[in-house]
Amino acid sequence: MTTLIHDSAHRKRAMSSQAEAVGRELTRYGLVVVVGWIGLMKFTGYEAEGIRPFVANSPLTSWAYGLMSVRGFSAVLGVVEVTIALLIAARPFSPRVSALGSALAVGMFLTTLSFLVTTPGVWEPSLGGFPALSAVPGQFLIKDLALLGISLWTLGEAWRVSDQIR
Repeated sequence: MTTLIHDSAHRKRAMSSQAEAVGRELTRYGLVVVVGWIGLMKFTGYEAEGIRPFVANSPLTSWAYGLMSVRGFSAVLGVVEVTIALLIAARPFSPRVSALGSALAVGMFLTTLSFLVTTPGVWEPSLGGFPALSAVPGQFLIKDLALLGISLWTLGEAWRVSDQIR
């Protein structure tokens, strides 16, 4: 009887460790896919126009349209986002490089979360405004809170490992 209980507990621990390991990899490389995919979309007119209200209404980014076109700025963002994704993906080869990518992602998601405050239409007026989020842009932006958390986790994990390698 004791052996059965011990075997069951061991199996449960092994399964939980496997689930955690898969979750860890899916978390990191899911972030890579999301950031990279969205970055590649920045090279399209559709996406350039889609981000226009966020960029134009933000004191952090609105200056960019004075320096370059909507498409040009979107392409620059695309290069930055694809680079961030590649840096994060470098974790097996260089945890330090991956930590840099994650730190840049943290900055990127803090910036996009600031759009919750600066973009018109975030709060749904038919539901009384704050805290009711509109579908777009409100719900579109709030997902970046989870992506910020994932970026912080990947930053901390890669940074810890890079310190151990020295």
